[in-house]
Amino acid sequence: MSETLNYYNQNADQFCENTISVEFSATQNRFLSHLPAAAHILDFGCGSGRDTKAFLEQGYHVEAIDGSEELCKLASQYTGIQVRHMLFQELSAVSEYDGIWACSSILHLSRDELFDVMRKMATALKPNGIIYTSFKYGTFSGERNGRYFTDMTEETFANFISKIEDLQVEEEWITSDVRPGRSEEKWLNLILRKK
Repeated sequence: MSETLNYYNQNADQFCENTISVEFSATQNRFLSHLPAAAHILDFGCGSGRDTKAFLEQGYHVEAIDGSEELCKLASQYTGIQVRHMLFQELSAVSEYDGIWACSSILHLSRDELFDVMRKMATALKPNGIIYTSFKYGTFSGERNGRYFTDMTEETFANFISKIEDLQVEEEWITSDVRPGRSEEKWLNLILRKK
């Protein structure tokens, strides 16, 4: 994980530049459609702050965290809220959030870490709470371009989530990467509900 964080700290400006203006409202709205008005949302690994800003502008109560100190600084400036510097493993909230938005973020955890963190995410949700998360589509796990990735398919994720009794898959769909020149990359998108 430290190599991944180093990557984001060293490439924070470029990463924000590449992601901050990406059109992502269809996925954001799909997530929000499951939430009550003025819901309390945690942006879990907020990166540039793009989605935090979108949710704030629609009247949601948003908290944002990221493991990269440099991204926290940039996202705080961009969103106008204080983005907390925190690792995923440090999540300790209980029944606090209506929704957790983990867009292209927790995919940087190993499978074992992911299991522990998703259980913490379930604990942090209110009953019936919602998680949105996304993974690169495939079966690869390991280092790629200076960052660690755990990829998922529908089958591997179904097998993985079956061991977390509090969460169930509400929706899943596959999209192409929205960044310019990356449309051949596929993503598995998931909406999970706390039982």
